[in-house]
Amino acid sequence: MNRLPVTIVGGYLGAGKTTLINRLLAEGHGLKLAVIVNDFGAINIDDALIQDAEGGKIALTNGCVCCTMDDDLSFALREILNRPDRPDHVIIEASGISDPIAIAKSVLNEGGLSYGGIVSLVDAENAEALLNDPLVAPQAEQQIRAADLVIATKCDELTAEFSALLAKAGARTPTALNDSPVAELLFDVVPLPKGRTVAAHPAYTTWQHRSRTVLDRRALGDKLAERPTGLYRMKGFVLTTGGSYELHVVGRHVEARRCEAEETVLVGLGPADRISREDIETWWAA
Repeated sequence: MNRLPVTIVGGYLGAGKTTLINRLLAEGHGLKLAVIVNDFGAINIDDALIQDAEGGKIALTNGCVCCTMDDDLSFALREILNRPDRPDHVIIEASGISDPIAIAKSVLNEGGLSYGGIVSLVDAENAEALLNDPLVAPQAEQQIRAADLVIATKCDELTAEFSALLAKAGARTPTALNDSPVAELLFDVVPLPKGRTVAAHPAYTTWQHRSRTVLDRRALGDKLAERPTGLYRMKGFVLTTGGSYELHVVGRHVEARRCEAEETVLVGLGPADRISREDIETWWAA
């Protein structure tokens, strides 16, 4: 059974989590999403999108659904897994003061789910004050360090000063939230190459590779451990001396499962301001 990917959207209070989720719901990615929120009062869904509301659920006209945690995330996840019309992807909007790692552990404990990454939003206008506040800085920094991808909101680009501030807080692959479709970056929608070039938005770098070269299994582990930080997502199949593996890479997280494959076929993606196709090719060819 294909496991259902789950992406956690975190960030401190006022960082723009709800804005990002509404944007994802409106984008033309064609995916049916399930959104789990702490409280319906915290998310303003366009009235034109709402098809039906009952109890802890809101059905949307685009086929997506929102539901509340009801103080029990595991229950909400299992309820989604057991639906006959399962979604393509689950988004969890974490509260502004929650620990995204604790939520990720709940996801990994459910056998039918797969890890889709922790995305933490940082408000560029207030980040300096937030990260210099001794009362809240430890929590904000923890949310940043836990993230596979840090998205800066309320700015068009990252300044050198802001980049240095994020780096000091432990950010991995920080990128600015601009007008580019965010679904291409957050969701696993880039197809495996089948003799054609993957067309992605200019804001994202894509890379693809296929060969019948058999890699040493230990060397593959070392290579993945040394992958460029800007390579946010990678998936595909790899031939090794220990057999074939299906790879799923999301930020800091790497998963390799035994499979049957006749060739190595990989696709990668990352923010264009963080990595180039040449960077990925140089890393893989080394």
